[in-house]
Amino acid sequence: MSLYETWVQSAYDTQGGTIKRVWDVYLPLEQKIYEEMLATKNPEITGVLGELAASHDMTAEFFVGFLDGISGALDAAPNVEELEESSEINVKVDFEALLRRMVDFKAQHLINLPQWDNIYNAEERERLFKEQRAAKTVVREGAKIGRNDPCPCESGKKFKKCCGAA
Repeated sequence: MSLYETWVQSAYDTQGGTIKRVWDVYLPLEQKIYEEMLATKNPEITGVLGELAASHDMTAEFFVGFLDGISGALDAAPNVEELEESSEINVKVDFEALLRRMVDFKAQHLINLPQWDNIYNAEERERLFKEQRAAKTVVREGAKIGRNDPCPCESGKKFKKCCGAA
């Protein structure tokens, strides 16, 4: 079984929900990595996976979970399903993409880390935050169909009795 499969089996139940006792251990370790990365302004993650995990006091499975979680903010995300403890990691984190992912996942505890001040000032963070929130806003085209309006499928029925029936 791969490190990634072990991570998924330990962190998620069969319905895709999280296993609280695992995440209670993982999240503080993840936060420490972010704090260090932001404090040093070092976007590079390089080294052997097992050694990187050990340097952050986590298991290799946890570190694979971390890499999977930030994959959308990496310049060249590794295939996490193929990673082994001996795998060489050489990636660069895009801080703007990372902040946007944190906004998407509503990770307030990470968005509000004081170390972000080393990367973006408060105004820049607020702008990025608002831009990312606005990017997720769905804009409806045309007028809303009322339940008593004729159905747009032209059946001649009211919307509530046709396509709008639940």
